[in-house]
Amino acid sequence: MSKSRILVLGRGYLGEKVARELGASITGRHISSYAGAESEIKKFRPKVIINCIGVTGRRNVDDCELKKDKALVANSFLPLILAEVALRNKMRLVHISSGCIFHYDYSKDSPITEEDEPDFFGLFYSRTKIYSEAPLKMLSGKYPILIVRLRIPLDNKPHPRNLLTKLIKYKKVINIPNSVTYLPDFIKALKHLIRIKACGIYNVVNKDGLFYPDLMRVYKKYVPGFDYNVVSFPKLNLVRTNLILSTRKLEKSGFKVRPIKGILEECVREYVKY
Repeated sequence: MSKSRILVLGRGYLGEKVARELGASITGRHISSYAGAESEIKKFRPKVIINCIGVTGRRNVDDCELKKDKALVANSFLPLILAEVALRNKMRLVHISSGCIFHYDYSKDSPITEEDEPDFFGLFYSRTKIYSEAPLKMLSGKYPILIVRLRIPLDNKPHPRNLLTKLIKYKKVINIPNSVTYLPDFIKALKHLIRIKACGIYNVVNKDGLFYPDLMRVYKKYVPGFDYNVVSFPKLNLVRTNLILSTRKLEKSGFKVRPIKGILEECVREYVKY
């Protein structure tokens, strides 16, 4: 994939990684209008635009409550502006979305599919992601728009946004299975979906749910002096989504999805080298 073909918008954690791994051009320009988006994109003339711009908060998603305007512009309005720019300029849009937009009842719910309607409005962050996903989904039925849902990024390199880095810092973990996106696998899936010109929504997570203590046990194996505590989620007194996303659609596209338990050793082994 040549630099002239793909443009990544957003120089955050994910944007930098995607641009580097895909050999794409990248811009960190602040965009808040159609004119600004079109002007910046026309500098690069890509065939594919990957939108990695988003506001999740400096500490955590609760910060979006403090900067509602910023979160709305980045998470809700900008994706629609970019869709219009892509449509008018005959470009393909890839929008990086989130799976943190559903309620989930572990006692009766099946893994959430791309056809299920988002229904978690408890966090302002989640609402801003829902606001953009619905119209993009409708447009993707006719135009080349791909919506990629990732969830709780896990990587084999230290970074404040990396789940493993966060858990090491917190030293407190819940024992509820959650869908997680292992970023090395995410990059491969993203390349695959772009190559096959996929449209619509795809859950891009690893198969099954991750129990955080499982990850901590592997980390403790490599760092014996590390200690952690397992805590009850209600005791954290946080509004959060805990859920499992289906990987069936991604697998049907021809991509082999690895179970999350199968990557833990690989992830931690590489992580501790840094």
